[in-house]
Amino acid sequence: MIKYVAGDILLSKAGMIAHGVAPNDDFAQGLALSMRENWPSMYKDFRHYCQTTHPKAGELWLWSGVGGIRVANLMTQEAAYGHGEKPGKATLPNVRHCLKALHQLVTQEGVTSLAIPRLATGVGGLSWDEVKPLVEEHLGSLPNTTVYVYETYVAGQAAEG
Repeated sequence: MIKYVAGDILLSKAGMIAHGVAPNDDFAQGLALSMRENWPSMYKDFRHYCQTTHPKAGELWLWSGVGGIRVANLMTQEAAYGHGEKPGKATLPNVRHCLKALHQLVTQEGVTSLAIPRLATGVGGLSWDEVKPLVEEHLGSLPNTTVYVYETYVAGQAAEG
């Protein structure tokens, strides 16, 4: 079941939070920057993961932190491999691959609640009108899982629901 909410995803009580990034992302803007500031160890672990495995766009990397926080980093954007390069924009095929992988992960892990923003629409540059149907297609049928889609960001406010 999908519930559309307004609030600050970082205040979510969901069992897992998902967000879009690029392979080798520096987490310097958008939601990724807020996550870097809140969970600096996630960013450090992500950088190490990227340096050792060289992930590709369309893949997913799960991070688990202190206190039970779990963050699925969905690589919706094209990578920035060269020194000083900026990540590319997100693509619908990358989003589709990530959502399929997220569906599989949530099912395997038995996640009962998932929080996700308007994926790939900020820094990623895609239109929510194009991404929303993919979110509904891939996450709307998750058994025993409530998916909280943060359609509207409200700083410092927990979503209701």
